[in-house]
Amino acid sequence: MSQVDKVARRQKIKARSRAVVHGTQERPRLCIYRSLSQIYAQLVNDETGRTIMSVSTMSKDNSGLAGTKSERSAMIGRQLAEKAIAQGISAVVFDRNGFRYHGRIKALADGARQAGLIF
Repeated sequence: MSQVDKVARRQKIKARSRAVVHGTQERPRLCIYRSLSQIYAQLVNDETGRTIMSVSTMSKDNSGLAGTKSERSAMIGRQLAEKAIAQGISAVVFDRNGFRYHGRIKALADGARQAGLIF
């Protein structure tokens, strides 16, 4: 399967899931993006079209994270959950953005759940 086919497949899955997954102010959408070396997570209110908060391995406070990519993803999930709970958000809708639910995506979700986020 070529790279173009993989991207098209992910975009098709993403469009199908976004028709159902919708974030609100009380229960925002936890949107994840995974590149080859980094991972990004953000909470989005789809009613207003605004990002509530975001955390990634590229941010300045996370530049020195050590460990494997999966371990860093779990740390990002915990950081996001701690920030969300501090802002009064305890439940989210999970949007895997067309990526398969394994590896770094699963590690981020498990880290967020361990820190107290409900989804």
